[in-house]
Amino acid sequence: MSDTRQLWDNSFQFFFACISYAVGLGNVWRFPYLCQMHGGGGFLIPYLLMLILEGMPLLYLELAVGQHMRKGSIGSWKVVSPYLIGVGISGAVSSFYLCVYYNSIIGWALWYLFNSFQDPLPWAFCPLNSNLTGYISECEKSSSTEYFWYRKTLNISPSIEEQGGIQWEQAICLIMAWLIVYLCILKGTKSTGKVVYVTACMPYVVLIIYLGRGLTLHGAINGLVYMFTPKIEELMNPKAWINAATQIFFSLGLGFGSLIAFASYNPPNTNFEKHAIMVSLINSGTSIFASIVTFSIYGFKATYNYEHCIDRMVLLLINTFDLKEGTVNVTNIDEWKLYLNSSFPDTYATIVPDIENCNLESELATAVQGTGLSFIVYSEAIANMPLSQFWSVLYFIMLLMLGIGSMLGNTAAITTALKDFKIIEKHLSDEMLAGILCVTCCLVGLMFTTGSGNYWFDIFNDYSTTLSLLLIVLVETLSICYVYKIKRFSSDIELMLGHKLSWYWKIMWSVISPLLIISLFIFYIIDYILAGQLRYQAWDSHLGQLVTKDYPVFAEAFIGCIVVSSMICIPLAALVILIQQKIH
Repeated sequence: MSDTRQLWDNSFQFFFACISYAVGLGNVWRFPYLCQMHGGGGFLIPYLLMLILEGMPLLYLELAVGQHMRKGSIGSWKVVSPYLIGVGISGAVSSFYLCVYYNSIIGWALWYLFNSFQDPLPWAFCPLNSNLTGYISECEKSSSTEYFWYRKTLNISPSIEEQGGIQWEQAICLIMAWLIVYLCILKGTKSTGKVVYVTACMPYVVLIIYLGRGLTLHGAINGLVYMFTPKIEELMNPKAWINAATQIFFSLGLGFGSLIAFASYNPPNTNFEKHAIMVSLINSGTSIFASIVTFSIYGFKATYNYEHCIDRMVLLLINTFDLKEGTVNVTNIDEWKLYLNSSFPDTYATIVPDIENCNLESELATAVQGTGLSFIVYSEAIANMPLSQFWSVLYFIMLLMLGIGSMLGNTAAITTALKDFKIIEKHLSDEMLAGILCVTCCLVGLMFTTGSGNYWFDIFNDYSTTLSLLLIVLVETLSICYVYKIKRFSSDIELMLGHKLSWYWKIMWSVISPLLIISLFIFYIIDYILAGQLRYQAWDSHLGQLVTKDYPVFAEAFIGCIVVSSMICIPLAALVILIQQKIH
């Protein structure tokens, strides 16, 4: 173990670094989506159970490995066995893939933040057409927020096969995003340790402010009732349990090597057990807290859309049947529709196609995740709030903090792992290594600023890390239990903590957690096979909506390459070590 290894200034820096890394965009935009899709509060039952059976034990294991070995992921697993060096390499490759595309989100958040100072917000209204006689057709057919996202922000092409040029506004925002990340990591733990206080705390400040605002919005109660009304039948849905396990796994950031890297900068006697439990609970608590905020926004947006739908329907009935204004209203519109349909069936039939099916429950049940939630749904709700510029600035600052916090962990996973190689540690300073990493990722990430960039973003987001991380953590767990031996690992932990390892952790590592990971791995393999032809959502500017298309052959080949490239590191590295030993 190196005596000159950098250390955190104090245990609070390590704790905040773990919180900043684990609490990310997935807590804000994926967990609420899963709650919405799987019966609101009922989803909390499988989610919290998976936290106990999977999330907390695996987080504990990675922190213990990093703190004891005092190396990055490559060096740590090499100590366990030379044949396991590929586990660390695979984690670093997965972290590289994540860094390449994840920072695009920070770039988009910067773009929206810059535009948030305009009055009115540029996504609040559709722009006029070239003749100034009406609104642009694409915007009218979709919505002002969708138009701003797909056309003004992404300038998206009709398909992945049509690349389009680089959108220079987005390229500049991406470069700025990487510059921010570089400034945060250039001094290693010396700079990262200071930044994590802000990236860990700021999102909570914004969420608390948003909670106060959200609960006072008209219709917010509708969203909260929807969230906390459990649909118990969803507990019989296997997909709900699978999604709960997946959410816990990826929300904590397991397998990348970031947690091992962070823990490697701890003094040997740090109480990482306390940190593992606290980080797990805070991460899950943040997901639930963010969902309360999100569902209050959902309720406001759904109620706003529902009431405007009713207003349009009322106006249509009044104009068509020459009714006195005020005769039809939101409380009696259903009775009037029945009366007019029975009394004037021919006339009523002519407007049926134009009468929207206004349904509050349907509005609340429309599940949206990812960039759609952050840059379309939230933006639409913000645009309809009083003082919309203020709320917009706050929201996109929160996205920046969440994104940067996660990026600190993923870049640390790569730089710490690379410094395990003596030649890199000897010839490259922290500043140079961080600079090379940021420039490389930025150059590759420019592909996401092209017209087809969002389609490539979805490929990386959907396929680049899922299977590889499951395989990494499975090998990690089995290696500790059956290669390094759990008895030996227990002794190491006892030396660090001063007390014996609980039976709970041993049972989880040796039996329960590996079985859950294997189940998830098999599910994803079967899901990919049953899916057959891989498909994606492309923006149709003529229809003003997303349409489903098949991925072309070159895109499918690329998906296969990125899925295999990180996974193959584990057996390939073991094979290389075996050949080297045979030769020597």
